[in-house]
Amino acid sequence: MALDHYISQVHLRNFYSPKIDRLYAMRKSDLKTFEPRSQDVCRIDEGNTNPYLTESRAIEIFLKSVEPNYNRPVELVRKNGCDQMAVVAIAGFAAYVLACSPASMRFSSDPLRASVQTTADILESQGKIDAPPPSLGYKSFSEMMSKGAVAIDIDPMFPQALAVQSILSWLSIFGNSRWDILLNEHADTPFFTSDFPIGFEQGQDPRTVNKVVPLTPAVAVRILPDASLSGAPHDFSFAKLRTRICRPARSEVVALNRLLVRCAENTVFFRDDLPWVYKFVKDNRNYRVEGKTERINTGNGYFHLSTQRVAQIER
Repeated sequence: MALDHYISQVHLRNFYSPKIDRLYAMRKSDLKTFEPRSQDVCRIDEGNTNPYLTESRAIEIFLKSVEPNYNRPVELVRKNGCDQMAVVAIAGFAAYVLACSPASMRFSSDPLRASVQTTADILESQGKIDAPPPSLGYKSFSEMMSKGAVAIDIDPMFPQALAVQSILSWLSIFGNSRWDILLNEHADTPFFTSDFPIGFEQGQDPRTVNKVVPLTPAVAVRILPDASLSGAPHDFSFAKLRTRICRPARSEVVALNRLLVRCAENTVFFRDDLPWVYKFVKDNRNYRVEGKTERINTGNGYFHLSTQRVAQIER
């Protein structure tokens, strides 16, 4: 049985504390702290084996060009000297997290759940779904769904399969967009990482969400996806990539860390056990990335508009 890491060990090792040769970690759910090794966290038995794909381990082929080539690309990014392999490694890392992490599979289930809900509503309006028995106390099937008597359960491996089929498109889009290379020069405020190490940041283009990806405690990349590339032919020469070096002020680093903690699914990792970290994670723990699907009536059917956003949640 394969033990698959949805966050690569080489990424996590870049956040090891030199004091303990491990990670410092804190769970948002219960505020417990611990000191794991990279091989002990962010892993699922057969997590990359997907029964909905013709080749169930297809994502592993993709990862062969990503995971072994991580550290050199990080150094090239830091120097603003990205070559093709570096772009594949960094953009591919982000694409893999978006495809195969539990957080992504959770919020990517929302549009599928909305589609099932809408289909059921249409079928019921056409008289193709019988009314529930009076003994159940509900007048319609849609009422049962709206009140939670019937739940729509999405197998998380299905949105993962859809994402794996789109991963080369994401790689092409990410690798041909603009990157802000964020050099953190504030040693007392290093970048965090997590079990979902991508910060979702609303940019100027309302059609897209910027992806803030920490690479080390001192280096991160903000990918500003180019919406015009959606549906375009793949370009793995990355001819349209544009990069610039940014040196954020401490206040900006704090804001980026706040975003990274809020987007983490449950576990935040950090290199230095600094006095302010516990309260910082505690103050930002009640958030995560959520899927939201809006149903728009077009007159002769429905149109779904699905987005992801950082939302406050109840603990």
